[in-house]
Amino acid sequence: MGSIGTPVSKRWQNPALQDSVFKMFDMHGKVTIITGGSGGIGYEVARALAEAGSDIALWYHKSSNAQKLAASIEKDFAVKCKVYQCDVADYDQVSSAVQAVVNDFNRLDVMIANAGIPSKAGGLDDRLEDWRRVVDIDFSGAYYCARVAGEIFRRQGSGNLIFTASMSGHAANVPQQQACYNACKAGVIHLAKSLAVEWAGFARVNCVSPGYIDTAISADCPFEMKEAWYDLTPMKRDADPRELKGVYLYLASDASTYTTGADIVVDGGYTCR
Repeated sequence: MGSIGTPVSKRWQNPALQDSVFKMFDMHGKVTIITGGSGGIGYEVARALAEAGSDIALWYHKSSNAQKLAASIEKDFAVKCKVYQCDVADYDQVSSAVQAVVNDFNRLDVMIANAGIPSKAGGLDDRLEDWRRVVDIDFSGAYYCARVAGEIFRRQGSGNLIFTASMSGHAANVPQQQACYNACKAGVIHLAKSLAVEWAGFARVNCVSPGYIDTAISADCPFEMKEAWYDLTPMKRDADPRELKGVYLYLASDASTYTTGADIVVDGGYTCR
């Protein structure tokens, strides 16, 4: 407390930063969990952070080649990469998997809550069991990952949470109908903003909202539907998942130490219209 009449600043201390922008992006010594890590976006993000030096905990649910993907990351980037099977819709599994990562790596620095599934019908035609499964994975599962990681971040006094949201949290896509998915991703965006305020004293929270990405999730969509997407996207294409690597690395690294509560949209201009 200051002397009588002397104001006491509420200002927190700035972080210690590197002068080199390349060192700001360096992830050596960090441990990152990536849920849905065997899929298109998750795996490319894992490779990006591993190339920057982070050790990786690659989470999967049903993948048959997760071990092979992890071995590839270890070989290519000389980091430690282990796989963990987890259904993020089950809180107990999330809690157990996070604890296993901490036991194996001795810490947790970054949680990327990336796992998700699409809706296959509109709000009136969606089967209730399908609606519940999308909510359980895309919204509740994201929260479970945040909650368990957040408890560790609060004890450590540091941490970094990144959600994979979607441009569908900003717009109602056409021609496909997917009210549940859209609502879940809008919820994830606001969850990120809410947690960013609540956790400001010990962790940063942000999200990325991708547009149409060329991954297995969209592989079975009809030709006519994809053509409609391209027509509505100013850049007239979908994205290679590698085009998302930079934004996740920015948010995961010390290049973004004053960025929290942000939602970075990477959608080829779709939501600009």
